[in-house]
Amino acid sequence: MKSSKPSAQVRKRSDVFVKRPATRIWQEVPSADNPYIAAQSLCHGYDMIELMQKRSFVDVLYLLFRGELPSVDEAKLLETLMIGFINPGPRHPATRAAMNAGVGKTDPALILPIALTTLSGTYNAAGTLEASMRFLRKQQRQNAAEVAARLVEENERPEQGDWHIAPGFGSYYNGIDLLSAEIAKHLRGLPAAGSVLHWGQQFTQALNKEGMGWLATGVVAAVLTNLGFQPRAAAGIYQIMSAPGLLAHGSELSNKPITAMPFIDDEDYFIEND
Repeated sequence: MKSSKPSAQVRKRSDVFVKRPATRIWQEVPSADNPYIAAQSLCHGYDMIELMQKRSFVDVLYLLFRGELPSVDEAKLLETLMIGFINPGPRHPATRAAMNAGVGKTDPALILPIALTTLSGTYNAAGTLEASMRFLRKQQRQNAAEVAARLVEENERPEQGDWHIAPGFGSYYNGIDLLSAEIAKHLRGLPAAGSVLHWGQQFTQALNKEGMGWLATGVVAAVLTNLGFQPRAAAGIYQIMSAPGLLAHGSELSNKPITAMPFIDDEDYFIEND
């Protein structure tokens, strides 16, 4: 018996696919004996062995994404940022995910991916980085205090939880994130600190009276915007910054018994009835 449903029309795709992938980032010079083995690697034209001998990790990270080596001041700004946010801290959900994975005897190779998956979210996490950079790019030519006043007027404060008035800016546990504000202050004092960081400071000063300010993601977004990174790369770069701290916390718990982490008491569970 034939189906009464009309058959879906099959359309041939007109896309023309390349024969092989291409990249401007990396060149591998094959071995004379085996074309599958690289005898030399170049990053944007720079020999990797020479980079190993003469440059820092931060220099090469910048080179990978920007296609050129940073100046001394640019490298200092990026390195200082990465140190400032090397660890989200044990209050952050991503760190708690790493700790739970470690104490739960998860395969050590999976501790960091689990933590980074949590860090990819949108609550003061990497998932807001692209939006934060685009916000800063769009608004930095406007008066920061006026932008803050407009956003406060146009948006209603939530009855519960934090108020994130813009990506990368808002309250943190219903208060101002003091550490992120201090890191931003230190970064603004460096020679390569640009206009975006200073605009962010004016913006947060206007938000302070509402109990809001810099979030970690806003500081990172401001610096990456200053340095010319693309918004779509920002989330991954933030994950790279935070990865050492996440892994350290997970590894610390991996050799401890499961009792090293708290277990929620029955009375703390809440099941909502329909």
